[in-house]
Amino acid sequence: MSVRKYSIIDCTNKEARLKLPNFEPGEGFARQLDKQDALAKFRQAFYIADPDLIYLDGNSLGRLPLATRERVRTAVEMEWGIDLIRGWNANWYQAPARVGEKIARLVGAAPGQVLVSDSTSVNLFKLVCAALALRPERNCIVSDVLNFPSDIYILQGIIPLLGNRHSLTLVPSADEISIDLRDIAARIDENTALVTVSQVVFKSGFLYDVEELTRIAHRAGALVLLDVSHSVGAVPIAFDRWGVDLAIGCTYKYLNGGPGSPAFLYVNHALQPRALSPIWGWFGQQTPFAFDLTYNPAEGARRFLVSSPPILSILAMEAGLDLQIEAGIEQIRQKSIILTSYLVFLVDTILAPLGFTLGSPRDARQRGSHISIRHPEGYRINRALVEDMHLIPDFREPDNIRLGLAPLYTSFWEVWEGVDRIRRVVEEERYLCYSNQRQAVT
Repeated sequence: MSVRKYSIIDCTNKEARLKLPNFEPGEGFARQLDKQDALAKFRQAFYIADPDLIYLDGNSLGRLPLATRERVRTAVEMEWGIDLIRGWNANWYQAPARVGEKIARLVGAAPGQVLVSDSTSVNLFKLVCAALALRPERNCIVSDVLNFPSDIYILQGIIPLLGNRHSLTLVPSADEISIDLRDIAARIDENTALVTVSQVVFKSGFLYDVEELTRIAHRAGALVLLDVSHSVGAVPIAFDRWGVDLAIGCTYKYLNGGPGSPAFLYVNHALQPRALSPIWGWFGQQTPFAFDLTYNPAEGARRFLVSSPPILSILAMEAGLDLQIEAGIEQIRQKSIILTSYLVFLVDTILAPLGFTLGSPRDARQRGSHISIRHPEGYRINRALVEDMHLIPDFREPDNIRLGLAPLYTSFWEVWEGVDRIRRVVEEERYLCYSNQRQAVT
C-alpha cells in the first residue's frame, strides 16, 4: 500500500508552520499519535459514558464537560433555589457580558464587543438589519451558495420586511466545496451594502480567508458580517485585526455549550455608536429597571440585548469555555490540522477504493475541523453507522457524511477506528438493511 507523504505546510497564518507526520495505516500508528498528543489530557474533562462509542459529531453538538454538571447543579440548587430573585444582582445580570468576554478571547476581540444573546438566527437578523440601516444608499447583499441555509432564509425574509428595496446575490461554487474570492470580488460594487458568509462552510468545511475577504468588501465600502458557528473553538479568529464589522456564532458545537445553548454576537467598536438593533427590548435599554415608556438604547454592544437572558443555559456554557481558554486556540488548531489530515490520508488509502470521495478541501489551510466524505449510498451508510456500528457522524444532503473532529476530546484512535467501522459497513453491505427514507433529523 502506498503511503502519501506530507511536508511542512502553513498552519494558521502566514507565520505559523506545522510539520505533519508521515502517516501510516494501522491502529498502532493511531495509538502512537495519541501518546504524543499535547491535548490528550483534556479528554478526561468530558463525560464519556461509553468508551466504545465513536463520536464524530462535535461540529453539531459538543460533548458534555464534567465541570458543566457541577456548575448547573450549583446554579439550580444554590443560586435559584436559595438566592431566588437575589441571583440577578449576585451573578446573573452581568452574565451575557461576562461570558461574552470569555468568548472574545477566542475570537480576537477587545473588551466590550461580544455578548451572549438569543439564537444565532435572531442575532443574524438583528445585525443584518443594523448593517443595512448603516448603508441606506446601497441595496445589495452578497453571500454564497454554500452558506448555512438558515442564514440565507433570514436574508431572504428581511428583504420584503424592508419593503423589497434590497436584492440578494449568492456567489456560486465551481466544485460544491469552496468559494473563489475572485468570484465574490466580481459581485461586489458601489451598490453592495453587506457581505455575509460563514467562515467555515457547514457542509464541506471550507475555510475562508476572512482577512482578504474583508479587504475586498471594505475597498468597495461594504460591511462584513461573519458567521463563525462552525469555526469558533476550532480555528483561530481575529475579528479586530481582520477589521470584521459584525459577527455571530453558536456555542453548542466546539464550545460545548449544550443543546440549544444561546449564541453570541460581535459589534465592532467603530460601529457601536451608530448601529441600532431592530428589536427594542428592555435589556437593550439604557436603564432597564427605570421602566421608561420611551426606548433609549444602551451604550455599546449592550443595545443588541433584547429580553431576559436564559441564565441556566448561559451558566452551563460558561464552564465549557474555560477548557478552550486553558488549551489555547493555537494548540487546538494544530491538533485539528493533524486530525483532519490524518483522516484525509485514511480516506485516500482505505475508503476511496470503496467508492468514497473527499467532499472537503485537501489543503489544511482551507478547511476547518470537520471532513465530509461522499458516497452514492451516503444516507444509508450513515444510518448503519449510527444504528449498527456505534459510530455517530451526521449526514448532509445529498450524499455527505460529515465527520467532526473536536480537538479537545477526539483521539487519533477514534479517527482510525471510525474509518475502519465505515469500511466494514460497506464491505459487509450492512447499509443495505436500511431505508433511504430520511428521518426528521439527519
